[in-house]
Amino acid sequence: MANDTDNTELTRRWRLILGGDVGGDVQLGAADVAMDRALDALYAQSERGAGLGASAPNVARWLGDIRQYFPSTVVQVMQKDALERLGLQRMLCEPEMLMAVEPDVHLVATLLSLNRVMPNKTRSTARLVVGRVVRELEQKLASPMRQAVAGALSRAVRNRRPRHNEIDWIRTIRANLKHYQAEYRTVIPETRIGFGRKGQTLRDIVLCIDQSGSMAPSVVYASVFAAVLASIKSVSTSVVVFDTAVVDLTPMLSDPVEVLFGTQLGGGTDINRALAYCQGLVTRPKDTIFVLISDLCEGGNNDEMLKRAASMIANGVQVVVLLALDDSGAPSYDRANAAKLAAMGAPVFACTPDLFPDMMAAAIKRSSLEQWAAKAGIVHA
Repeated sequence: MANDTDNTELTRRWRLILGGDVGGDVQLGAADVAMDRALDALYAQSERGAGLGASAPNVARWLGDIRQYFPSTVVQVMQKDALERLGLQRMLCEPEMLMAVEPDVHLVATLLSLNRVMPNKTRSTARLVVGRVVRELEQKLASPMRQAVAGALSRAVRNRRPRHNEIDWIRTIRANLKHYQAEYRTVIPETRIGFGRKGQTLRDIVLCIDQSGSMAPSVVYASVFAAVLASIKSVSTSVVVFDTAVVDLTPMLSDPVEVLFGTQLGGGTDINRALAYCQGLVTRPKDTIFVLISDLCEGGNNDEMLKRAASMIANGVQVVVLLALDDSGAPSYDRANAAKLAAMGAPVFACTPDLFPDMMAAAIKRSSLEQWAAKAGIVHA
C-alpha cells in the first residue's frame, strides 16, 4: 500500500512538472488543477495554446495565483522566467501589477531599467516596491558589513606614537612579549601601539559601478552596501555609476532608494571615462580602496582605461575589480582585460553579496585578496 501511495504521489508530481499525460490515470484535485494552470500559462508549449495573454488583469491574477500555491523562492524564479519569456516589462508599468508581484532583487533591477519610461502614476508604487527590497537587504547585510569593517579597521590602524590614554595595552603587551624581563616579572614596552584617534577617517572607499544592463543585480547590491559603508564614520565612501556618462551619487548615500533611482540601467559602457572621474576623487592614494564593479566590456578607449588603472595602482591605490556582485555565479566578462588588470596587481574576481563584507575587511587590512579569494573558494583571474 505504501508503495502504491508513493507511486501515485510521484506520478502526480511528474504530471505537474510535465504538464501532460505521463502514462497513468492521474486525478488532480482542485488545488492541483489551479497550480497546473499557473504552470501551464508560463511553461506550456505554444501549440497547447496556453499563455497569460496580453491583458494586465490576466497577469495580475496569475501573479496572485502563483503566490498562493508556491513558496516565495519559487515565485521569484517564476516571475523572472515570466519577464524573460513573456515580456512583462510593459505591464509592470501598471500600479496594480506592481502590487501583485513578489519583490526581489531581479524585480528591482527590472523596475530600475523601466524608470525613464515609467508613468508618474506608477513611479510612487515602484518606489514602495524598491524600498521594501532595500529594507530587507539592509536588514540582512548591514550588520555583517559594519562588524567586518569595524573589526578590520581596529586591526588595521597602528598608532605608533600614542599618548598615554591612546595606548592599546593588549596589542602593546603582545608586541613586546619578547622583551619580557623574568627577574622583574614585567614586559619592557619598547614598541607602543595605540588606537586610532577618534574622528579620524581611516580609509577612503570609492565604489565605481557599471550600470550597463548585464550588471543590474550588481547595481542593486552595490548601492545597498554603499549606503551601509556611508554610515560608518571611520571610512569615507563615494559611489559613482557609469555607462557612457558618469554620475556621482555620493550626495544621495543616506537613502539607498534614491541612489538606485539615480541609476539608469542599460546603454553603453565607458570605463575609461569613469576611471578618469574617480582619479579626481582620490586625495590619499595609500589610504584609498577603489572597487570597480564591471564586466570589463569596455566601449570606450580600452588602452587608455588600462593605463589609468595602472597609474592608480602605481600611486598606491588599492584597486579591486569585481566582475559581478550578485548570486548568479560565474559572470560573462572580458577575459583579456581581466588578465591585464590582474597582471598589474589588481585582484579580479566575482563576489557574492554574503562574501562582500569579508572581502572589504580583507582589503582594509591590506591582506592578499588573492589568498582571501582562494580560501573563500572563489576563482579569480
